[in-house]
Amino acid sequence: MTYCVGMVLDRGLVLMSDTRTNSGVDNISVFRKMFHWSVPGERQIAIMTAGNLATTQAVISQLEERNKAPEDRRPSILEAPTMFQIATQVGNLLRDVIEGRQGGGMRGEGPRFTASIIVAGQIKDMEPRLFLIYPEGNFIEASFDTPFFQIGETKYGRPILLRGYDPKMSFEDAVKLLMVSFDSTIAANLSVGLPLDLMVLERDRFEPVHHRRIAASDPYFKSISSSWSEALRQAFHSLPDYSFDQNGEQLPPM
Repeated sequence: MTYCVGMVLDRGLVLMSDTRTNSGVDNISVFRKMFHWSVPGERQIAIMTAGNLATTQAVISQLEERNKAPEDRRPSILEAPTMFQIATQVGNLLRDVIEGRQGGGMRGEGPRFTASIIVAGQIKDMEPRLFLIYPEGNFIEASFDTPFFQIGETKYGRPILLRGYDPKMSFEDAVKLLMVSFDSTIAANLSVGLPLDLMVLERDRFEPVHHRRIAASDPYFKSISSSWSEALRQAFHSLPDYSFDQNGEQLPPM
């Protein structure tokens, strides 16, 4: 399992993913889940993956091959005229890879070979866009009502994003919000873990404005984790006390 988040802000896009891949508590590895391509001054595209590692690596490898020799390997996401068409290409490729594995005698394995993908980016003279691609190859786009997407182990970090998100927030505050969301997920689920990959894509700037890996020893992440835990404890103790003597509906006798 993994955890990835893509978020749309007025200023651009913020992406974060973990790197843990495991097939049991005694077999834990680190694999990159975030990938980036760009054409200086013209476009930048980022992809995050969750699901079966062999499936996602096959998708990324084929995208890389198409981009290395675009004159021989089409379609290439570096040539597609819109982000919508890029999402369509990635969705078709994901569906074909999954169907190929299931058609090759692996159908009985069921959902083990499925995966989900977040596609983010911008092409010159167009808006930044964010898509969530399902294993079937279809996809949805982020909107005012759904301004961020999660894939992987989503439930633990989602309440943080719902309560803290603001489209007008700064990139720095968005990173802080994502770190809290990831810290909550890591604390609740062993299948998500550090290091984390972070990428910030500013509107009309066709290279990442910020891109780094956050290790377990990172002082800022450690500060966020400890400060958030302490803030939760203080907030809990500041809530009104419950009393057994208060009036309320009584349960019928057993």
